[in-house]
Amino acid sequence: MPAEPAAGPNTAGLTAAARTRHELTRAKAVKALHDLQRQGVPVTFGVVAATAGVSRSWLYRQAGLRQQIDQLRQAGPASASHAAEGATQSSGASLRARLNQALERNRQLAGDNARLRRQLAQALGEQRQPPPQVARQRSSRHASTTIGPC
Repeated sequence: MPAEPAAGPNTAGLTAAARTRHELTRAKAVKALHDLQRQGVPVTFGVVAATAGVSRSWLYRQAGLRQQIDQLRQAGPASASHAAEGATQSSGASLRARLNQALERNRQLAGDNARLRRQLAQALGEQRQPPPQVARQRSSRHASTTIGPC
C-alpha cells in the first residue's frame, strides 16, 4: 500500500481561509435571520437563504441556524406581527423624513443633471468646430488671391 502524501505547507492557510469563509457566511445568515424577524417577514428557509445569499441546503446543514429558523417558523405570524406593529408605529414620522430627504436629493440630482447637460452641450459644440489652425487654412484656400506680375 502506498503511503498517503504528507499535507503540504499551505494546508494551514487553506484551512484558515475555509474557516473564515464559513464564519462570514454564517454571519450573513444570522444577520438575514435577525433582519427578517425585525421586519416581521415570515421566516422560511427559502427566504433566509435568498436574503443571506446562501443555499437552502447549506442552511439545513447548520444545526444552530436550522433550530432558530424552525423555532421562528413555529412561532408563526404572532411574533412577526408584534415586530411589524412596532415598526408601523414609528414609520409615519420616519417615512416623512425619508421622503423629504429623497425630495432634497432629487433636487440636487436634477441640478447636477442640468449642469452636466450644459457641459456636454458645450463640449460637443466645441468638438464640432474645427481647431483655429484648420479654420484659417480652410479660409485661406478659398480666399481669392491676386497673382501679380512675375
